[in-house]
Amino acid sequence: MKPPRLTFWQGVGWAGFALVFLIVTAVTVWRGDILKAGLDPQVPFQTYDPPPAPDYASAASWVMSDERAPTSGPAAIFFLHSTTFDGGEDWNGPIGAPGADAYLERVVIPNYAGPFARAGAISLPRYRQASLYTRLTLRDDARDARAFAYGDALAAFEVWLTAHPTGPLVLAGVEQGGELIDRLVRERVAGDAALRRRIVAVYLVDVIVAEDSLSPAVPACVTATSIGCVVGWSQVGDENDGAAWRRLRRALVWDQAGRLVDLGGRAALCVNPVSGARSDAAVPARLHHGAANATGLEWGVRPAFIDRAVATRCVEGILRHTELTTESFREVGNWSDRRKARPYNLFYADIEADVERRLNVWEASDAA
Repeated sequence: MKPPRLTFWQGVGWAGFALVFLIVTAVTVWRGDILKAGLDPQVPFQTYDPPPAPDYASAASWVMSDERAPTSGPAAIFFLHSTTFDGGEDWNGPIGAPGADAYLERVVIPNYAGPFARAGAISLPRYRQASLYTRLTLRDDARDARAFAYGDALAAFEVWLTAHPTGPLVLAGVEQGGELIDRLVRERVAGDAALRRRIVAVYLVDVIVAEDSLSPAVPACVTATSIGCVVGWSQVGDENDGAAWRRLRRALVWDQAGRLVDLGGRAALCVNPVSGARSDAAVPARLHHGAANATGLEWGVRPAFIDRAVATRCVEGILRHTELTTESFREVGNWSDRRKARPYNLFYADIEADVERRLNVWEASDAA
């Protein structure tokens, strides 16, 4: 018996179904590439007209200016935030972009500036940050946009220094902010002996830094009580070998001319935030001070911690850590948000304890 023949309209229907299936499949497979392409400014950086420069004499150019939590310590903290601006028409984000500011205040400040609140007064400038798109490509235009942000970081730093002529200083930055702090330390701090003596520590959170590029004047923190040194790491789950490999392979670091170049197999800095030491030794979970999801908390509100939960070890320049599986520590948000700094901090209480310990050492040495 012959199978029934399709009518013309049945054939059209099946063809339409196949076409829709192919489109849905293509969108699923290449969704990331499609969304990334939508963030491309589509103009060479050399001909790009950046947003107006911030005026750091104006309060509008600061998200926080000498903001103190109750019972805060004597340090002045200069904090540069991570990427919050997605991109689109701009290589660099305008000051006060609503979506970027909302993510900054809801996620970044409570999770990453929060650990420094007990050490002293925090100042957090807005700057014409390089867009998220520049973190997703190795194009020269993207490197130029990331380097462009340094001008704002330096300008804000100089204004902040003028307002803090004495006393202990802490410099901290997350992801893109840490990248800029690294260059500030090498080009502005390392050569100024008087300024160096005031540095308690420098924190480069979740950023890859070439270890051999650190200035001998501001080296890596070798022990938990070292001062005037750098605590820096880039973190990846201990089961995610692919992410660790990609992070090192795609890492960009500053050269002597202030350009971002490939890491190129050089050793990356890893100071373990739990032990506070530059060491490859495994640090068991029982020494972990505490992870926190502080997203959405008001400034000055200390989050609840999950302690003794995360084991860590520096492996080939990457901080490998065990994962937390509770609901509060899962990646959330849209496609772009999941490519920004995590909406929680696995080492919140560890950073808090680390800066307090080093500040105590600095005060004791200054008194002596």
